[in-house]
Amino acid sequence: MEMKKRITLELRNRAPEKVTELVLDNCRSSNGEIEGLNESFKELEFLSMANVELTSLARLPTLSKLRKLELSDNIISGGLEVLAEKCPNLTYLNLSGNKIKDLSTVEALQNLKNLKSLDLFNCEITNLEDYRESVFELLHQITYLDGFDQEDNEAPDSEEEEDEEGDEEEDDDDEDEAGPPGEYEEDDDEDDGGSDLGEGEEEEEEVGLSYLMKEEIQDEEDDDDYVEEKGDEEEAEGVRGEKRKRDPEDEGEEEDD
Repeated sequence: MEMKKRITLELRNRAPEKVTELVLDNCRSSNGEIEGLNESFKELEFLSMANVELTSLARLPTLSKLRKLELSDNIISGGLEVLAEKCPNLTYLNLSGNKIKDLSTVEALQNLKNLKSLDLFNCEITNLEDYRESVFELLHQITYLDGFDQEDNEAPDSEEEEDEEGDEEEDDDDEDEAGPPGEYEEDDDEDDGGSDLGEGEEEEEEVGLSYLMKEEIQDEEDDDDYVEEKGDEEEAEGVRGEKRKRDPEDEGEEEDD
């Protein structure tokens, strides 16, 4: 599909000045030139023209609000100075897979003062000795080259995610300082419950011990009573025996009389 028709399709009956993102990947440019894109897209912040056989950026309109520009897998070999003139607020530029061979071509990006991330994957320039060091030295404003900074830290996927991560870290710090709500109250309740439980167990143990001691004392008293009763019975039987012995003697005496 031709680029001009693709732009009409992507508009979806919207006015160009209402569009903030426009993706034209894999369509056909007109003789390597941009076609159908004009300055009426004044609110455009993201533009992607990957694999559209672009050879030149000369017909790029002025897009003062454009922040991200995808130009990967084209045939661009120079003319990058137009970007600083037409898109002065670019922060991200992807030129991977193009025909960029030397540092002098990249030098034209020095005037993009807000540029933070530059991708040059699969360009011949990446084969130069000390390629990364040279580009970082040439373009002081950039933080990330081919997805990594000078200390080989990976770039975030987008600025929005970077901001979200910062907010999440602040929230995590706040939670760490404050602690989960109710945590300390629950701990206090558990401690109080544990102490109450310990006191209850001690009281039960004391009651149990005193009860056992009373039982033992009662058993001893019962044993003593049983021994006394048995002794009394034995004495009573002895007395009755003596009476039996005496009765015949008493009868003999009466007969003598």
